[in-house]
This record gives sequence, C-alpha cells and structure tokens, in this order.
Amino acid sequence: RSVSFQGSTNNYPRNNDKFIDGLLPPGLDQKSCLSRYQLNLYRKPSPHKPSLPLLSKLRHYEALHRRCGPTSPSFRRSLLSLTSPTNSTSSPDDCKYIVILTRDGLGNRILAILSAFFYALITNRVILIDRGNTLDDLLCEPFLESSWLLPLDFSLRSKFGSFHQSFPGSFGNVLRNGMLKKTIEDSPPPYLYLHLSHDAGDYDKLFYCDRQQNLLKKVPWLIMETNNYLVPGIFLVSSFREELNKLFPSKDTVFHHLGRYLFHPTNDVWGLILRSYKPYVARADEMIGIQIRIFGSESGSIQDQMNQLLACTQKKKLLPEVELSSLEKTNFTTSQKVKVVLVTSLSSQYSETLKEMYLEHPTVDSEVVAVYQPSHEGFQSSDNRMHNRKALAEMYLLSLSDVLVTSDWSTFGYVAQGLAGVKPWMLYKAEDKVFWALQHWLKYKTRNETTDDWPCREAVSMEPCLHAPPVCDCDEMKRMDGGNVLPYVMHCEDASWGLKLGR
Repeated sequence: RSVSFQGSTNNYPRNNDKFIDGLLPPGLDQKSCLSRYQLNLYRKPSPHKPSLPLLSKLRHYEALHRRCGPTSPSFRRSLLSLTSPTNSTSSPDDCKYIVILTRDGLGNRILAILSAFFYALITNRVILIDRGNTLDDLLCEPFLESSWLLPLDFSLRSKFGSFHQSFPGSFGNVLRNGMLKKTIEDSPPPYLYLHLSHDAGDYDKLFYCDRQQNLLKKVPWLIMETNNYLVPGIFLVSSFREELNKLFPSKDTVFHHLGRYLFHPTNDVWGLILRSYKPYVARADEMIGIQIRIFGSESGSIQDQMNQLLACTQKKKLLPEVELSSLEKTNFTTSQKVKVVLVTSLSSQYSETLKEMYLEHPTVDSEVVAVYQPSHEGFQSSDNRMHNRKALAEMYLLSLSDVLVTSDWSTFGYVAQGLAGVKPWMLYKAEDKVFWALQHWLKYKTRNETTDDWPCREAVSMEPCLHAPPVCDCDEMKRMDGGNVLPYVMHCEDASWGLKLGR
C-alpha cells in the first residue's frame, strides 16, 4: 500500500556543491564512498555556512591526522609512551591523542564521536575510534591518507573492559583523591581515562573546568568514554571560548557543520538510502520527517501517542486535515502538491494509521499525502550489523526533510535534526503532565492560555542536548547552573536539567 513516484523529481533547487561550502577537502576517493559527494545533491542548499576560521582549522587538523595517524612513524613513537613511558622518545609537544569509546545506540555513538572530534579540534589532538559495534561497517573514513580507527593491536585495548565510573585510575577518581595536580605536574601519566557518560559523577565533570584542562594538556593519551553530546559543556571552558567564537560565530551550527564533515555512510548504507529515496521520496514537493521513539518507562497506549502525533502535525499546520465525512478516495495526479511523510519507528502502527487516513479520505486543501516507512524492527538491537545499517540510513533519510517531528530525549532525532540543519517540532514524552492535559484537549476541544505548546513545541535550535551537564562550580564544588553562564548555552526543551547551544 506504499505510494511510489518513480521517475519523478521534486521541485526544490538542488545543491550542486559537492564540497559542501568548503567543508570537504578535494582528493578523497569517490568510488569507495559514494555518499561523500553525492548526498548533498539530494538536499536543499544549507543556509548555514561554515566560517573561514573553521575551514582553515579543518585543513590544519587533516594535516595533523596525516602526520600522527595510525600508519605514521609519529604514531609508533607515541605508542612507546604507553609501553615504556620512561624510555619514550616522544617530545612533550609531539602527537597527542584522544581515543573515544562509544556505548549504547547508534545515535549515542554518533554524538560521542562528534564530541570527541570537537574536543580534538580545539586541543590539537588526534581522534581515534574504538571500532566496536561495527562502526567501520557504517561510516567511511573521513580523513585523507589516514585512518581514524584505533588499531586492533592497540596496547590498552585489553583494559577497555575495566574502564567504568568506579575505575580507580579514572580522571574523576584521581581528582577526588586529591592526587591529580601533583601527579601530572611532577610526572604526567602516559594516559588518563575520562568517564563522561550519563552516569558521570561530579568530579568526572570537572573535565569542563580550565584548571583541569590545563593539566590534561600534559597527558599524551586520553581515553574517553561517553554516550553524550559534550559540546555545550566544552563551551563553558573559558580558555576555549575565544577560539570557539571564531570557529562558530553561530553557536547552533556545531553539529550541522561537523556532522556533515565527518559522517558519510558507506556504500552499503548509501544503497539503502537510495532504494528508499528514489521510488518513495523523490516526488515530494515537501518532505515531513517523523521520528517516534518510545522509551520503556513511558505510559500511554499507542493510540494515545497517535492522537498526540496527529494533534501536533495538524495544529502546527505540518500536515493537512482530512474530510472524514467524505467517502471520496484520493486520486493522485501530477498537478497536485505532494507531501511525503517519512516515518521512522520500531513500530509500524503509526505509519499504517497515517497511510490509511490519507488513502481513505481526501485532504481539506487537496494536497496529496503519501506515507512511507523504510523499516519497523520491533525492538532496538544495537549490536546487530543490519539493524545499525537501517538505523543510519533512516537518520540520513530524515535529514533530507523540510520539516521534522521528533521525540523528546531521542539521540536518533538529535542526529537527524543536526544533519538536516532544521529545528524540529518535539513531541512531549507521554508521562509529562502536559500529555494528560493534551488528552483533555483532544476529547473536549477546549483550549486556554496554557495549551499553546501542546502537544509539541519547536526547538530553539537544531543542536543536540547534553543530558549529563556539569553541575558544580569549578573552584569550590558548589552547585551551579550551567544554563546561566553564557547567553547561548541554555537548558534543553526536552530535558530541563540538560544544556544545549542556541544562537
């Protein structure tokens, strides 16, 4: 019952700049990573342009990665600091590294990788990714003549399983024990483990302080584990602020620029994207992306959530209403305006309900609404290779949307909105009190001054949210609110305790 528009093309202008406003360097192989130079041809040109200082910084980083990457003599010399620190021939100003250990779902991992690269960029470190969870099967290598994958024979890999919040040698625990400053100044350790996941403690989060950043400069190898988007917290480090203001004059474009620079689906994933795009999406005059993520703790039935979605898309004029009293069915013609609704969810029930509604009833404004869902896996399987391929393909399909509707707290949605450069409409979580007020609104059609944001609201920016922000003052370990430090670092719409970047 899917609607196909083979052979048609949508009407908006294409972006013929395959280098994405200078973000991508020339010289990268095209055949081994078709998406790198083709994906942008399927998007409208972004209104968000990277700054010249950012482009210069990326070219500088690429040269650093070539000089210090895994196949370089500098890398082999740097390994000596891990195996024989006292006999290392590396100079203090030679190559330094950040190794990123990712965890949880694909959205979390992508946010973690971009966070680590952002930190590497401003601290002149080289990023290396532990290739667990088939990441090398999903994303192309982004750097010319060098890999960003950590070698399988890396000497510390056997210890990664013991790295966690309570690891005695972690940055936070060494800080808590009052040993870090003396230890690093007298004899810098060859490596430090940074635990910055959702369960990071207050001492772990002193990572976002100037004093600790000055100490970390002396450590050649940092091993970071996170499932978070760390960028808003890093903006709070005052010593980074001058350079960050130059690199990102528009603060809400960090993920948009760096995500399009770093992440390019492999040819297998690109094939999945095109097999959905060409027959089902290419005809769209407008594309509406809907991403629904139901968390295990959420209450409310699928019908409740469907009512919420319909109320959002119709109240905000994202989708047209239908003539429920009419028995006339929609006939597709080439002259009608077509809205394609791309639904991504583990369940098929949302797309099937929308599809049936728009097939059985004409819209009030005579628009054609075609609904398509690429997959419905039933449950998340983050360690399954094919599941992850489909997930990445759907993130990128969503990123081609003109309008996005996403679920609160969802890192899957965060990635899509950042790549798209679109501020999404965010659906309240079912257990929020406003959800139950929504039910009252749906049943009795009543409205008052407190219902303006029901059942969804537009995000203030396209940036993801940091769900585990710093909560202590850097000097006295007193509670502080990171959302009151800078005008462009604010609390998230979907997580009042979290932080995100705005303009």
